[in-house]
Amino acid sequence: MKQSYEDLEIYQLAKQLAVEIHRMTLDELPKFEMYEEGGQIRRSSKSTGANIVEGFGRKKYKGEYIQFLTYSLASCDETKYHLDILYETGSLKKDRSEYFKEKYIELGRKIFNFRKSVIGG
Repeated sequence: MKQSYEDLEIYQLAKQLAVEIHRMTLDELPKFEMYEEGGQIRRSSKSTGANIVEGFGRKKYKGEYIQFLTYSLASCDETKYHLDILYETGSLKKDRSEYFKEKYIELGRKIFNFRKSVIGG
C-alpha cells in the first residue's frame, strides 16, 4: 500500500495544531489582533503543514524534500515566535500560550528528526 502524506505523524500533528490555532485566534484573541498577529500566526501554523505536504509531493527529489521540511521547521519556529508575542502583549492567556508552545516544541522536534531521517536515508 502506497504511503500518503496523511499517514505522517508530523502532518497529522501540524494539521491538528493549525486548526486549533485558527479557532483560538477567532475565539480567544482581542478583536484588534484578528488581522495583525492573528493573521500572522494563522499563516505560519498553516504553512508548517503545507510545507510537509508540498515536500512529500517532491520526495522523489531528495534535496527538494529536505528543503520543504526545512521550510516547515522554520514555519513551526515562526509560530512559536507569534505565540510569544501574543502572550507578552497580553493578548493570549498564559495557560493557552504554554499549551501551544509545548505542542509546537514537540512538533518542531518531530519535524527535525523526520528531516534528519530523510537526509540520512
